[in-house]
Amino acid sequence: MMIERHETDILILGSGGAGLFAALHAKQANPDLDITLAVKGLIGKSGCTRMVQGGYNVALNPGDSIERHFMDTIAGGKWLPDQDLAWTLCVKAVERIQELENEIGCFFDRNDDGTLHQKAFAGQSFDRTAHKSDLTGIEIINRLMEKVWAAQVRRLEEHRAIKLIPAKDGSGLAGVVLIDIRTGQYRYIAAKAVLMATGAGPTMYLYHTPSGDKTCDGLAMMLDYGLSLRDMEMVQFHPTGLLGGPDTRMTGTVLEEGLRGAGGYLLNGAGERFMASYDPAGERATRDIVSRGIFNEMREGRTTAMGGVYIAMSHLGPEKVEKAFPGMVKRCRDCGFDLAGGRVEVVPTAHYMMGGVEFGLDTATALPGLFAAGEDCGGVHGANRLGGNGVANSTVFGGIAGDSMAAFVKANPHYRDPDESVIDAAIAEAEYPFTHLTGNSAGGDIAGLRDDLAQTMWDDIGIMRDKAGIRAGLETLRQHEAALEGIGVADGNRAFNLTWHDWLNLKSLISISKVIGTAALAREDSRGAHFREDFPATGSLEETRFTSVSQQDGQLNLAMKKVAFTRVKPGQSLIDGDVGAPTQGQIKAPKNKTQVVAE
Repeated sequence: MMIERHETDILILGSGGAGLFAALHAKQANPDLDITLAVKGLIGKSGCTRMVQGGYNVALNPGDSIERHFMDTIAGGKWLPDQDLAWTLCVKAVERIQELENEIGCFFDRNDDGTLHQKAFAGQSFDRTAHKSDLTGIEIINRLMEKVWAAQVRRLEEHRAIKLIPAKDGSGLAGVVLIDIRTGQYRYIAAKAVLMATGAGPTMYLYHTPSGDKTCDGLAMMLDYGLSLRDMEMVQFHPTGLLGGPDTRMTGTVLEEGLRGAGGYLLNGAGERFMASYDPAGERATRDIVSRGIFNEMREGRTTAMGGVYIAMSHLGPEKVEKAFPGMVKRCRDCGFDLAGGRVEVVPTAHYMMGGVEFGLDTATALPGLFAAGEDCGGVHGANRLGGNGVANSTVFGGIAGDSMAAFVKANPHYRDPDESVIDAAIAEAEYPFTHLTGNSAGGDIAGLRDDLAQTMWDDIGIMRDKAGIRAGLETLRQHEAALEGIGVADGNRAFNLTWHDWLNLKSLISISKVIGTAALAREDSRGAHFREDFPATGSLEETRFTSVSQQDGQLNLAMKKVAFTRVKPGQSLIDGDVGAPTQGQIKAPKNKTQVVAE
């Protein structure tokens, strides 16, 4: 197959908050840099940042502090986060929210006195989530996209990256092989620095929030290269995914956390509130606890007609709910539900991966020339991500990545010669479904296999886990992997061949699903998003270790690495008072303001 070749100073894979911020910061650092933005979908229309509803965690209120935000993050992450990364998140979030407003041009909701309105999110001891109604991500991405378009950044839309190419001399990363989805053309992009900001996305589960094209391609490429992925057992399920039935793609999409923060109730099929029996914070407990509470109600048969539970907001006043959450109300109305005045069926839905590649404060990975930011990275959130810390993570570390890559290119101004054998192998691997299976052996049920994968992950390596289930799941994953190798693509036209890309998507998903299962089997305690019914207790916090999985010659290798408590140790705190979610007795009724607020 012929391959086109191009050069750029900096190649950014992904166009969410991390990728766009990186492009802008790199351009600000050196306007002469040639920067290329490559994205699997369309810039500004794909990725997860655009889908953010709730908001952006930042310590701005005089009653709040960076130390309190940090302690909430550490406690919510069950002492598993890299503390220096978490501290950087909390410190830089203050700088980044001001940048979003004053330089990027974002408009966030404000109080009557002109200060930013910050609402309550679960698992936090202070209302610190800044927002634009319940459509925060659209506001951020639209403004970032406008700035990037004006910054003379090259754009490769509908291009999927398939392989990281090492330098011939082993000195680092030389570039990336991509496929132009529109034409089927292979392209090799030589780059002095590359940012991995593809956004992961746990779409291997039965219910999931990201769009179907989010298939962990970046994680799969880094794993394939030999880089280590940490905390991969930590898959966050958002408690309230819309349950609209099997015939709508809206099933699994998020009904944002601010609904529960504002005082929304979760009711089982009998109309009874149940969360207080699982945690003193009730509906405002962290996402992992609420998801397990809902899952247990489902398992015990106390469900709604479609097998989930209800979220109810009408007791807060339909007009207030309509004003505070217009996007959520419209989404539910489009599916035939009345969020403001009635009840809506919900189910836990795979939402975010706390795990990802091991990276440093400057966003550099162990591979010289490769940087990473956003959901492709592990260590920031630990065992559980607080709602509102996700978009802060992407924008904070995306900006840092842009600065770091500009400095790296200045110090390393030359292109590396690629290992041509790896480029050839990358194309051969992508061509497999065309070349190895032809005629009567081509074809196969790719969609059915993806459904089987989703059921396997939901049943065996999902919200509640045990040794027997995880082992069964890993064996089934090996069977899925073998089944995919036996499926070909009958249509040989590579241009917009979505069946081919479904095949490539499934390959990435199975690869990362095996990593999730391997890490989940190794962690024999329960913390955050990872709950082992055979090991329900949390192990010694003082001896906390994180999982680290790498791949060599097709085999997964796992290590347990000790967490460094660089700023605070278990049993200590940087603040006075409690951290995390308030108990139900501490939650006040919503104030009669222009916003629906819980304190």
